[in-house]
Amino acid sequence: MARKPVKKLKLIVAGGKANPAPPIGPALGQAKVNIGEFVTRFNEATRDKMGELIPVVVSVFEDRTFELQFKTPPASSLLLKAAKKEKGSGKNAVEKVGAVTKAQIREIAEKKMPDLNANTIEAAMKIIEGSARSMGIDVK
Repeated sequence: MARKPVKKLKLIVAGGKANPAPPIGPALGQAKVNIGEFVTRFNEATRDKMGELIPVVVSVFEDRTFELQFKTPPASSLLLKAAKKEKGSGKNAVEKVGAVTKAQIREIAEKKMPDLNANTIEAAMKIIEGSARSMGIDVK
């Protein structure tokens, strides 16, 4: 019989840099998760993605064991990396921060495909283009 999760936590942590400090530690402590074990397992699994923001879903079970499910990095961080910028525009319609090419959009869409609600790569590209527009990044 499959174990049923008692609680699910959604966290976004820099790859390979998890530590027990807030906000991770208190969130895991409330769910009665062994924080040291989480930090070790997370850092071990994301060592190759050092510095990238990695969303993770932590499923906590009755016996205080947990399971990690890793997602792809947020589209916004991938777009900022492609545009070589630190942050998006506060006024996206007026002030443009940078530009990305269709090829970069396709590459990001292919990377994000498992986590997007899209059936084709073209639909995924439209979702990523919308994110770029809302951040003040032009698509060329």
